[in-house]
Amino acid sequence: MKRKQGVIEIKNLAIGYSVKKNKKIIAEQISSTIFSGEMTCLLGENGIGKSTLLRTLTGFLPKLSGEIRIKGKEITTYSEKKLATLISVVLTEKLEIKNMTVKELIGLGRSPYTGFWGSLTKGDETIVENAISLMKINNLAQRMIHTLSDGERQKVMIAKALAQEAPIILLDEPTAFLDFPSKVEIMQLLHQLSRKTDKTIFLSTHDLELALQIADRIWLMGHENGIRSGTPEDMALDKSLNNFFARKGIIFDSDTGLFRIENEYDKQIQLIGHGQKYAMVRKALSRNGIMASRQINSEIQIEITEGGIVVNQFGKILFVAFSIDELLEKLML
Repeated sequence: MKRKQGVIEIKNLAIGYSVKKNKKIIAEQISSTIFSGEMTCLLGENGIGKSTLLRTLTGFLPKLSGEIRIKGKEITTYSEKKLATLISVVLTEKLEIKNMTVKELIGLGRSPYTGFWGSLTKGDETIVENAISLMKINNLAQRMIHTLSDGERQKVMIAKALAQEAPIILLDEPTAFLDFPSKVEIMQLLHQLSRKTDKTIFLSTHDLELALQIADRIWLMGHENGIRSGTPEDMALDKSLNNFFARKGIIFDSDTGLFRIENEYDKQIQLIGHGQKYAMVRKALSRNGIMASRQINSEIQIEITEGGIVVNQFGKILFVAFSIDELLEKLML
């Protein structure tokens, strides 16, 4: 693996809005680095300023103070045209476009290079075709934009960003309107693109579980500590994830590296077994207020066997269940 290079470096950044002579600061004291060839996910609660930060990094909003250095140069030293060759942006808003095909929209990604008339050369056409192939949407190329599903439209917008040929792609909630399979597909595609094309991909998201499983790096944005960043695994080990998302009803499970719902328990039962069925039985019992594990000593034991789920009391079989539904029904009597 080659050494990662810092593509966007942020120091003591303050973001927000200027209203007449006053400044409304959304967040400040932000310092971190976005690395090349990685997918970085920005996480934080609603209203913390994720979209404001992303729009500031794109140059859409002016920073209030501090530094944003892109490829070693301060962002304010770049012209708008030059910045468009360095950063491509995919925003949350749905486009209301009619009478335009997918290929035509993706072709608009070449606008920083095509001049006033926007005519595509053969070279531009090849780049558009490559973007379509990378996103695996060849079957959509001649479709009209307004006929696409949300997932298809998001792939098209990412293809347009690829056609722009900028080394950095910034995305604001790219999975916001998608069903779960589409969310997974988009996140995996973005991660694969960072590897295949060595692009720097930075996105804000509410899809915490997907970010922890797919992202190379996590940025946690909070009110008190600005930005904390690192690999999901390092942030799990140093308890950053536990502390950041510590709130009633949510627990970070260090064994799985994922978050889980904290249930209130009114009963404990020893659960004996292993594998997927063990995990699923434990999950179902937990949801129903029963803490179950191998370490618990109780007069009732539940044992996962090949033949079924055996419930014992003082060593005698009470019943055998052949599904989790049946187990729960008999336990709750």
